[in-house]
Amino acid sequence: MSDERSQRLFEEACDLFPGGVNSPVRAFRAVGGQPVFVARAEGARLYGADGRPFLDYVGSWGPMIVGHCHPKVVAALRDQAGRGTSYGAPTELEVQLARRVRAAFPSVEMMRFVSSGTEATMSAIRVARGATGRDGLVKAEGCYHGHADHLLVRAGSGAATFGQPDSAGVPADFAKHTVTVPFNDVAAMEDAFAGEQGARMAALILEPVCGNMGCVPPLPGYLEACRDVTRKAGALFIMDEVMTGFRLAMGGAQERYGVTPDLTCLGKVIGGGLPVGAYGGRRDLMELVSPVGAVYQAGTLSGNPMAMRAGLATLELLGEPGTFERLEALGARLEAGLRAAAGRAGVPVTVQRVGSMFTVFFVSDAGRPLRTFAEARTADTARFGRFFQAMLERGVYLPPSQLEAAFLSLAHSDDDVDQTVVAAEEAFRTIH
Repeated sequence: MSDERSQRLFEEACDLFPGGVNSPVRAFRAVGGQPVFVARAEGARLYGADGRPFLDYVGSWGPMIVGHCHPKVVAALRDQAGRGTSYGAPTELEVQLARRVRAAFPSVEMMRFVSSGTEATMSAIRVARGATGRDGLVKAEGCYHGHADHLLVRAGSGAATFGQPDSAGVPADFAKHTVTVPFNDVAAMEDAFAGEQGARMAALILEPVCGNMGCVPPLPGYLEACRDVTRKAGALFIMDEVMTGFRLAMGGAQERYGVTPDLTCLGKVIGGGLPVGAYGGRRDLMELVSPVGAVYQAGTLSGNPMAMRAGLATLELLGEPGTFERLEALGARLEAGLRAAAGRAGVPVTVQRVGSMFTVFFVSDAGRPLRTFAEARTADTARFGRFFQAMLERGVYLPPSQLEAAFLSLAHSDDDVDQTVVAAEEAFRTIH
C-alpha cells in the first residue's frame, strides 16, 4: 500500500528509534511493508498520515473498546486536563475507579494501580513470591505477560522445562526460576507442580484466553484445573486479564468462565486508552504490599488522574445495558462472515473467537482448532502477511501479525462488519 507521508516518516523514524518504532510489532516485519503512521482516530476508524481511513481491528491493542474519541471519554479528559494532568498524590478518582473494579471483580478485594500491564504482572508475581516464600514461577507457553526479565523465557512445547533467556540482556539466573508448560495441557501443568519442583513454585500465571499467540481459548475444564492444581500445591493462581478484563464480560474471563484466581492483573480498558494497569486480589495478599507489608512496589505516576478519568468514563459506558450482548453479536456476525468468505474463496482458515476477540488463522485444513502455542505456530504466517496487505489495501487495519488477536469495539456497526467480510473475500481470492 502506497502512503508517501508514512514512508517519509518511517524513514526518519528509523534514524531515531530502533527499527523505526517504539514497540516491535508496529514495525510490520511479520507482514512486510512499512507501517501506517496514524494522524487521528474516531469511532471505529483510524486515519493515516495521508488522511486515508481504515476500519480498525487493533483498537490500540485492546483498550479502545468503546471506540476512538468517544465524546464522553473526550469530555472527561478535557475537564481533567484543566484540573491538572499529574499530581503525585492521592485523588478521589483512584477511589472511584477502584470501587468500580472491585464491583466487577469480586476476587479483587484490594488493588494497586500502576502504569502498565508489565508493571501489573511483575508486581503480582512479587506478591506471590513474598506470600509463599518461594522463587519458582510457572507460565503457559505463548502467554505474554510483559517484558520483565523473568518472563522472557523460551521453552519447548512438551514436558515442563526450566526456561532459558528469550532475549539478550536477560541473565540466565533470572530466567532459571521460570518453568514453561503448554497452554491447555493439564498433565504438563500437574507435572510442573509435582514433587520437589512443585514445592518451589510460588505461582502459575497465564492469560485465561490467549491473545498473544492469536485468539486461543481455554479448553473446557482447563482453568478449573489450574485453580485446583495451584491450590493443592500451596501456590497462587495469577490470572493475567490485562487483555480480557472488562472485554469478555464486565468481570472479565473469570466471570465468563466462573473461575476465581488469587491475584488478577488488569490494564488496557481500565485506562480508556491511556497508559494504566492494576493488580489485586485477596486482602491478606495485598496487605503484604508496602507501605503496609514488606513487598515493595512503587510508581511515581501510578493512579494518574488523566488515566483514572478516562477509565471511569469507559467503565461507565460498558456498564450500560446490552453492552456485552452487542459485542457478542458483532463478534458472531464477523466470525460467521469470515468463515463463509474463506469457504467461498476456497481458502482454508480457522476463525477463533471469544466475545470481541478473534483471529483468522491460515491453516492447511479448514476449521482445525488451534489450542497450544505449538499449534498456533503451524499457521501460515507468509500467507497471513499477504492477507494483511490485501486487507490494508481495502481499508481494513488488522494486527500486523498472525499471532496477535484482533478486537471489535462498540463503535463498529453491522455495516462495518459486512464491509470487512466483503473485503476479506476479495483478499482471500487474491492469495488463493
